[in-house]
Amino acid sequence: MNNQSTRNKQAILHLYETVLPALAQYINQNITPITALFDDFNLERLMDTWTKDPTDEEADISIENGNVQQLGLKLRLQGFKRAGAEAFDLTKDLIFKLERNSYTVGSKKDAAWLEKEYLQRWETSEYELVATKWAEELIDAVTERIDNLAQ
Repeated sequence: MNNQSTRNKQAILHLYETVLPALAQYINQNITPITALFDDFNLERLMDTWTKDPTDEEADISIENGNVQQLGLKLRLQGFKRAGAEAFDLTKDLIFKLERNSYTVGSKKDAAWLEKEYLQRWETSEYELVATKWAEELIDAVTERIDNLAQ
């Protein structure tokens, strides 16, 4: 099996340092109307260093060891601002679930919008697809919170 199709340090670094920042730019473009409804927002990269590799429960979890199970982005929206509405905060994650030979991208651990092999080039349409789906879910979550406030 070649290096390109197996989870390792190089593959994880590529996702963390190249794909996630590029995807964050696409997401930022899609969520600007939503972030304007809040006092503050933060979109940051995540790395799960707690979930153990089922094939090696003893190894420390790190990029260096090439055994990180999940990466992603976390959005924190703080201080919803609308006259007459109670302020609220909201968080939303985008998860890259890293398997041995491929990874999936979605908003939940069990919901994947995209599956790719490691170091496989991301096309513009894939960035747009993930950013659009994630923004749609974010809009639904904000709408649901506003509707619950109105009841």
